[in-house]
Amino acid sequence: MAVTRRSLLATGGAMGLGGLCTAQAHAVEPTAGERAAMDGVAQAVLDKFSVPGLSIAIAAGGMLAYTQGFGFADRERGEKAAPPHLFRIASVSKPITSTAIFTLIERGKLKLTDRVFGPGAVLGTDYGAPPYKAGIDQITVDHLLTHTSGGWPNDITDPMFSLAGKNHRELITWVLANQKADHPPGEKYAYSNFGFCVLGRVIEKVTGERYQGFVQSQILAHCGISDMRIAGNAREQRAPGEVTYYGGSNYGFGGAYSIDVTRMDSHGGWIASAASLVRFLIALPSLLRPETLRQMLTPSPVQPTYARGWRVNGKGTHWHTGSLAGTTTLMVRTLGGLCWAVLANGRERGAGSYTEAIDRMMWDMVRKVPAWRA
Repeated sequence: MAVTRRSLLATGGAMGLGGLCTAQAHAVEPTAGERAAMDGVAQAVLDKFSVPGLSIAIAAGGMLAYTQGFGFADRERGEKAAPPHLFRIASVSKPITSTAIFTLIERGKLKLTDRVFGPGAVLGTDYGAPPYKAGIDQITVDHLLTHTSGGWPNDITDPMFSLAGKNHRELITWVLANQKADHPPGEKYAYSNFGFCVLGRVIEKVTGERYQGFVQSQILAHCGISDMRIAGNAREQRAPGEVTYYGGSNYGFGGAYSIDVTRMDSHGGWIASAASLVRFLIALPSLLRPETLRQMLTPSPVQPTYARGWRVNGKGTHWHTGSLAGTTTLMVRTLGGLCWAVLANGRERGAGSYTEAIDRMMWDMVRKVPAWRA
């Protein structure tokens, strides 16, 4: 999702490069008064917009310090949103996929410079043999991570929101045969859900495991996370404890239960609680070596605000947003030791404006606790 990031860019100015959730902050829970003030900030945003419910988690000093639900997980049933509820996280899935890719790089199974398609490449001719459309056989793993593959942007032509009924193999094969790239690889940035879909298949090819299983066992389990999984598509396919989604469409391709979220696995298909996403942020420095983290969080030469699966501002704040029909999400990590996630089961018409509103909301909330030094 491409949105403006004025508040994140402005509020991260005092923070240096690195962004690990272990520096400077104190593991101090808010006082009753501070918590009431934080709750008031969140409730005001909920009251202003038509989104039914929110779930928020915040960590300070490497420990969970605040979790709270607001509004409704299910309006019709009158079920209140609570910290254990699971939400679709949309593109907040991308940092998780990037971490899995860099785990394989650390293990010597993959390189950023590895080509993806064609004879001798990671995926070989699994998705069609040469001749390819121009540039396809030159796309590398790094091009996919940095959204510089040259094509398949997040717009009305996004193949991840069309071509219903095709599985991953059928979808990728069709796209390579029928949708040409717009630019040579590495030349321009164009946010690409399809590119991160392909990264999921890279993980499967290299490991011999399903994407979900590898991430659960090799990433999430090491974070103490057991509730995350790939979402179902239909309302009746919701997991136990998963919220109901309301409103919005994706480029006219249908509402919350008319899109193939399961197929979006590696670019936007996970469900999680806000607390589990924060646990992932807390654990990140133990998942990858410092030099690997720096590489993952270094921006692309052609896009200074996007690294490899993470949005960055060059001042120590690292984050990602997510937006689908019925879903708005945000996950943030700062050098000052604060990590947070906020998940909503709805989306306003001006999705970017709503994402900015919950971004400002979170900065306002953490500043209610002076000990956190936000």
